[in-house]
Amino acid sequence: MNALDMLYIPAAVLTAPVWLRKARGGWRQRLGHVASMLEGGDGVGRPRLLLHAVSVGEANALRRLVPLLARDARVIVSATTDTGLARSQALYGDVCDVVRYPLDLSSSVDRFLDAVRPDAVGLVELELWPNFLGACRRRRIPVCVVNGRLSERSFRRYRRWTRWTRPLFESLDFACVQDPGYAERFEAMGVEPHDCLLTGSMKWDAGDVSGAVREPSDEARRLGDELGIDRGSPLVVGGSTGPGEEALLHQACPDGAQLLCAPRRPERFGAAAQALPGCARRTAGAPRARGGRPRRFLLDTIGELGLAYELADVVVVGRSFGDLYGSDPIEPAALGRPVVIGPRVDDFRAIVEALDEAGGIVRTDRDGLAGVLERLLADPDERARLAARGRGCIGDRQGASARHAELLLELAAGSRPRAGTESSEHATPPG
Repeated sequence: MNALDMLYIPAAVLTAPVWLRKARGGWRQRLGHVASMLEGGDGVGRPRLLLHAVSVGEANALRRLVPLLARDARVIVSATTDTGLARSQALYGDVCDVVRYPLDLSSSVDRFLDAVRPDAVGLVELELWPNFLGACRRRRIPVCVVNGRLSERSFRRYRRWTRWTRPLFESLDFACVQDPGYAERFEAMGVEPHDCLLTGSMKWDAGDVSGAVREPSDEARRLGDELGIDRGSPLVVGGSTGPGEEALLHQACPDGAQLLCAPRRPERFGAAAQALPGCARRTAGAPRARGGRPRRFLLDTIGELGLAYELADVVVVGRSFGDLYGSDPIEPAALGRPVVIGPRVDDFRAIVEALDEAGGIVRTDRDGLAGVLERLLADPDERARLAARGRGCIGDRQGASARHAELLLELAAGSRPRAGTESSEHATPPG
């Protein structure tokens, strides 16, 4: 036990009323006991790469990177949240090991690193814990940030505690960041400009925009059938919805249209169901409503939102009409679905602005949502144009995953980024 552990313990006791409200599993794994989650056999001569994705969003960003790295390295993906772990297992369980990230207690971190034994670590977007970084430094395990972003509000929090947070940024071997604004903040926190590399966002790579827009898959059709969705009526899908947005969508959805909502957080499933009168819940099957099919649907599962997007005539991206900071619009746009988003997009501002500039997304507010939905559902040609522009914008910006793969393999081999790799001093992000 070190001095930092002595600070963590009383902090955990004081904040227990907050974090005990959420049901959390895997406590033994959170203490670093992850050996049972690792497959045997290392692969002769193959480096071991740990990619840490905190939750669902970070896990989704690795869709292209993990398969690229798995050709030349043994990849281990870690996640902190239960939903992030489940999503990582669903996406990558067939190609790599998936483990739970430990609590930042020195004994838990040491136990975790003893089991995983990485040659290099990539932290997805940003997740800096002092005991973990200190243990990696002592073991001479290089650590970098991939797909890095540092929002304005997170930057302000880090700046309040510069004495303690600046050494964490300075300990990074390098940081691959999404755009120049993020680069400025990483550098202000202590990353040297030549170690701050503009690589673009791997989120653009998450969608396949090659070829024509495909029809819904058999798996997506099965989801629709099991929920009781009428394929002959238009469907609006609210993805990653936040507090109050299910009720907003229920009121804004035009007469005759169906509505499916997928809350971002499982603890909100009950409240979302109350906001969607008579809804069919995924976990309860498809009860027949009196007088015909249900018109409201609740996706109270994890990992099926992409299938729901395939069925949608219009997608409304959640967490953007209230007090939160937006959700990722790339997946539905890449599927060729017309996308609508609200005014709060702080966490995805660069992505939304790029799509907006290309004419590939509709931005509106609470008062304008009903009119936007009515207009889009009444005009299939406008929906097609919007979807095509969105897919074109995504295709123009893809390629960050391949750049990250090259840098991570070099890092695992003991190399710094090669001379000529673009740094934030003189580069612009791809696309």
